[in-house]
Amino acid sequence: MSAINHSHLTTTTSLSSSTSSFFAQNTFDVVRSQVVSVPRKKVGVCKCVATSPAEQTAYKTQVSRNGNIAKLQAGYLFPEIGRRKAAHMLKYPDAKVISLGIGDTTEPIPEVITSAMAKRALALSTVEGYSGYGAEQGEKELRARLASTFYANLGIEEDDIFVSDGAKSDISRLQVLFGSNVTMAVQDPSYPAYVDSSVIMGQTGQYQKDVEKFAKIEYMKCTPENDFFPDLSKVARTDVIFFCSPNNPTGSAASREQLIQLVKFAKDNGSIIVYDSAYAMYVSGDTPKSIFEIPGAKEVAIETASFSKYAGFTGVRLGWTVVPKELKFSDGFPVAKDFNRIVCTGFNGASNIAQAGGLACCSPEGQQAMHQVVGFYKENTQIIVDTFTSLGFKVYGGVHAPYVWVHFPGQSSWDVFSEILEKTHVVTTPGSGFGPAGEGFVRVSAFGHRDNVLEACRRFKELYK
Repeated sequence: MSAINHSHLTTTTSLSSSTSSFFAQNTFDVVRSQVVSVPRKKVGVCKCVATSPAEQTAYKTQVSRNGNIAKLQAGYLFPEIGRRKAAHMLKYPDAKVISLGIGDTTEPIPEVITSAMAKRALALSTVEGYSGYGAEQGEKELRARLASTFYANLGIEEDDIFVSDGAKSDISRLQVLFGSNVTMAVQDPSYPAYVDSSVIMGQTGQYQKDVEKFAKIEYMKCTPENDFFPDLSKVARTDVIFFCSPNNPTGSAASREQLIQLVKFAKDNGSIIVYDSAYAMYVSGDTPKSIFEIPGAKEVAIETASFSKYAGFTGVRLGWTVVPKELKFSDGFPVAKDFNRIVCTGFNGASNIAQAGGLACCSPEGQQAMHQVVGFYKENTQIIVDTFTSLGFKVYGGVHAPYVWVHFPGQSSWDVFSEILEKTHVVTTPGSGFGPAGEGFVRVSAFGHRDNVLEACRRFKELYK
C-alpha cells in the first residue's frame, strides 16, 4: 500500500494485513465530530504492508521427500508431450491438431465386447447378478480362457495368470516384488516406465547427464546396426531384464532365434526376464508372440500383456501377467507366491465389468473383432511407412507393431518433434524420450482415425517435399 502521512502521529507504526480487526472498531464517527488537540511532535509515517505469499512461512511436515523420486530428471514422457500439445493449441486455437504421439487407441470397442460389459453392468442392479469383491487374481473363468486363448500348448495354466488393470500397473507391482536390491537391464530405447519405476524403487544411482543414463542400469543398445537386438556378449549380468517385443518405440520384433539367445543368456546368468508382450497380436508369420514359445522360458521369464491395443481397452483397463510356477528365486521359493502376496496386499482385483469384456474378447467372435481392429491400425501403419519412405527417410518398425520409427540423422529428436508440431500441427514422440539410443529418431503412432492419418501424411509431404 502507499504510505499515509499523519501530522498528529507521534510514532512510526507498521500495520500488516492481519490487523483488519483494528479497523473494524467503529470509532471514526465519534472522532469525526470532535476536535482533538495533540501536542505537535515529529511527523511519522504509517505504512500498511501486505505480506506477499512468497514471504509467508508455509507449514512443512518433518517427513523427508523420497530421494529416489527426486532423481527423476523431468516429468514422465507422455504427460510432457501432452503439456506441449496443450501449449501449442493455446498458441494456435484454430489449428486442427492431429495426435500421432501417445499410443492411445481411437477406434470404437467392438460391440460384441461392449454388449458383454453392458450385460454384466445391468446384472449388478439385480439381487441375482450382483457381486462385490472378487478374487484378486481374477475370475477363474477368465484366467482359464486367457490360458487357452493366448498360451495354448505352451504349458501355461490358469493359476499362472494374474488378471490386472493393465500391463503398466503390473510393471510397478513387479518392481515392488523385486525390491531395491536388484540390478536391472533395459532395452535402449524402451518404454519409459521400466527405467522410471526402477529409479523410484531405488535400484539405480544418480542420473548421469554426460551419457544421459542412470547409474546402475544396464542399457542394452538396440539400433538399426544390430537389428534392434542387443549384443548380449557385451551386456553385463543383471538380476532382471526388461524386454519388450514387439518393441515400443522401435516397432521391431525379436525373431525366434534371438529369443532363444535371450533365454539362454538369462539362464546362464540366473536372471529373470520381464517380457512385455503388449503388442503380440500385431505379430505375423513365425515371429513369436510369447516368450513361452521358447523352450526353457518358464524357468526364467514373466510375461505381461494387455487388451489395451487389441480391443481399445486403454480406458477400460484390463491386462494380465503370467508368472509360471517353474520360476524360482535363488533360495528356491516360487516367484508366483510372492507376486500373489503383492497382488493381494495392494489390489482388489480388476473390475468385474472389465473382466466380462475380457471374456468376450476371448470368444471366437471377440477374437475376430480384435483382429479387425488390429488390421485397421496396421493399415494406418503402412500408410505412414509409405509416406516417409517416399520422402527418402530411413524407416523402421511398422510390420509387427503400430509404431513407425523414423530416422532424422544428426538432428535432435525434440527439435524434430517441435518442428513437426509447429509447422504441421501433428504431435509425434521424440525418440530420445525412450533412451539415449533414441536420439535422432521420432516415433509416429498409427493409432488414429483414418482421415486424420491421411491428413497428417499429407502435411508431412508438404513439410519434407
